[in-house]
Amino acid sequence: MLPEAFIQGFARVALSPDPDLAVAALMIARIEYPKLDASRYLDHLDELGRHATRRLAEATDVPADAPIDADPTTFTQVKALNDYLFKEERFIGNRVNYEDPRNSFLNEVLDRRTGIPITLALVYMEVARRAGLHIEGLNFPGHFLLRCPAPRQSLTATGDLIIDAFHGGALLSEDACRQLLNRVEGGDDDEDEGASLATRLRHATKPQILTRMLLNLKRTYVNMRSFPQARDVTELLLAVNPSAVDELRDRGLIAYHLRDFAAALRDLEAYLERSPTVRVDKKEHAEIWEHVKSLRRRVASLN
Repeated sequence: MLPEAFIQGFARVALSPDPDLAVAALMIARIEYPKLDASRYLDHLDELGRHATRRLAEATDVPADAPIDADPTTFTQVKALNDYLFKEERFIGNRVNYEDPRNSFLNEVLDRRTGIPITLALVYMEVARRAGLHIEGLNFPGHFLLRCPAPRQSLTATGDLIIDAFHGGALLSEDACRQLLNRVEGGDDDEDEGASLATRLRHATKPQILTRMLLNLKRTYVNMRSFPQARDVTELLLAVNPSAVDELRDRGLIAYHLRDFAAALRDLEAYLERSPTVRVDKKEHAEIWEHVKSLRRRVASLN
């Protein structure tokens, strides 16, 4: 289990207003690599940032494929950063082994030049920040995206560039985003669809980004039945959001799989007490209650 001091330190970093994501991401990696030298990877990001700064400074000619409604300066800088990261440095989405847990660890993504949408997006944001280019994350359903804010060039277009780091920095139109959303959530009527898309393209906060990384990793570990690591992930999820009752439930269920019955009972009892009854699935509530009754008997028999 992770030391309490480490969990508290992660919470401080994750909830800090400092935009740096790399330090927290490398702390997550210590679940799998407890002796990880984070400074090596921070230095690597600094080096990437220095090279990216030069590429952006040298990018003065607007590319021929720049859309008419795109801000020329913003498009040129994003294109230069894309060329650097995805053509020169050869970062690429790992489509072959998408569920490999290494795709969720920043150190492995930097070493292997491959990852999933959110970790490649994190590399993109961190390198861009070091190069002076503002890029923000978008907690888009099913596929984490990026946005480079830009001045509006027309009444019908925002000017912002939506970037898909998993697919080599591809720039997505509003229609492409809508199609992607429909594949994940199903289609709506035009009016609702427009409102839904705008909601899904909202800026993701630092805690939201780290939470999404942790949720991806927890799912992978549970699927692998790597329950000790999965419990560590839930500890960090609760450190970011102590009121996340679903994580309290999951930590209890994971403790049950690990035969840590006292911890499982404590978490599941707390889950039942704190869960808003208006939104809890009755079948799930009944199943958790059966677990609690069984655990009470087990724990009593051990005393």
